[in-house]
Amino acid sequence: MAAKVVHWNSYLQVILSRESRRVECFQKAENILLIVLERVNAMDPRFIVDYSRNLEALEFALSAAEDEVSMEVPLCIDADALLMQECSGEQSDSEKVTRGNYQMPGSCYVGIPKEGAHPENWTKEDVFSAVGGTESSGHIVPGKVLHLLKELIIAAIVHCKHQSLIKPGELSAERLKDDDMQLPLLVSSGWKMICFNVVPVIRRKQDVLKLSNNWREKGFPQSSMSKVTQEADYIPASYYHWRYSTNRPILKLIQIVSTLKGYRLDSLRLLDQVAHENWREEGKKCGLAFHHLKMVLLWATHFFPSPEDWMDLEGSVYRLLVILLCCLVTKHLPHFLYPEQNMFQGDDVLELSSLYPKVESFAIEPEHFLKFNFVREGKTHQQMDNGLKALLHLPAEDKAYWSTAFFDMLLNKFQMYHIKDTQRISAMSQLLSSIKKMKHRVNKEEVGDGIPREDEGEDKTENEAESALDYDDDEEETEH
Repeated sequence: MAAKVVHWNSYLQVILSRESRRVECFQKAENILLIVLERVNAMDPRFIVDYSRNLEALEFALSAAEDEVSMEVPLCIDADALLMQECSGEQSDSEKVTRGNYQMPGSCYVGIPKEGAHPENWTKEDVFSAVGGTESSGHIVPGKVLHLLKELIIAAIVHCKHQSLIKPGELSAERLKDDDMQLPLLVSSGWKMICFNVVPVIRRKQDVLKLSNNWREKGFPQSSMSKVTQEADYIPASYYHWRYSTNRPILKLIQIVSTLKGYRLDSLRLLDQVAHENWREEGKKCGLAFHHLKMVLLWATHFFPSPEDWMDLEGSVYRLLVILLCCLVTKHLPHFLYPEQNMFQGDDVLELSSLYPKVESFAIEPEHFLKFNFVREGKTHQQMDNGLKALLHLPAEDKAYWSTAFFDMLLNKFQMYHIKDTQRISAMSQLLSSIKKMKHRVNKEEVGDGIPREDEGEDKTENEAESALDYDDDEEETEH
């Protein structure tokens, strides 16, 4: 047991030992870009320099990859007076626009109302398109805003270099393209180039997102959701359309998680490093990414609300692992704020399928992975019995399994359940009993008529799921 703890802690300490240096380099690169954006603001005050970058710094510190970082440029406009006009169904995106507490397809027009004072600077031809309508006089066009911001950035870079405000080689605009919905700039951090994706953003207040029976408050301090969803961000989705972005509220939730006791953020750090070292194929962007793991952490915080769940590093990582394994098998990772949205939507299905055995192998034999591989070598992935996959499929067949009791049952299978809460133990036992009864009922029906039934495949899954538990009454008594 002591040797296992050393493995986990040593791996984490290496990650943490590099973090302060990485954040220092990140801030150096960020400061270079802020100098350029200050010049942009001086040339055109419609673009604001946002100095409150603590959320992005936190994300960079937690992530093992140092590939791309977001740099939002807020627009100087009374956004609350603008009209968010829904697009047609075919224009919808993967995320949702929130108008009050009503969700509508992700793409929208941002209109300037006919009535009331018009924001002069935003009805100019360089950012505005006049359209006849009953409510709006026209739209702020994200494609025009992006083009203008791009031209201003290029002019600002030339000026800053001429005035020796930035040194040669510190910033490159070679990746800028006309059709991008963000503006990538390569900035030197002193040891490598970091890609900052500059994107204009409209920020406006919104009614607090209504939560069904406040169930998402579980595991978070009271009113956390209202605090992170009271402001909405809109970023370019296409030349004419904007879309609602959940990037900031998700990062705010991660920041809230950082204030909670235990190994929550350390488990995210460690799992992302393992993914970066072992689960991602070089040259491929698809597959498991940091934004997936952030969502897994938020669900883990919800399903495991007790401080007791996060007292040791190994157990904390397994809280994320059981949820991740289930999502990989079902190819469905619900968005934390909008559970109807699948975070795996559009990702390569084959890539997700190939990820599962790698993640399962880590769950079975983690010490094999808790080392840094400076020379990549092929690994054979150990797998558990086929019944585990069937067990993990249950939430896809019945959403009632997407619960703490189900994930507690998985933790128990991995021998990572050390909770003394009698209510949770009882809930897990009841769920286990219901699965056993389901199996006995299915077996009895099959023996009774001897006729193959149409849902035989589902029954087989249920049988395999129950057998995967490998759990008899004596073991249950011993464990708890």
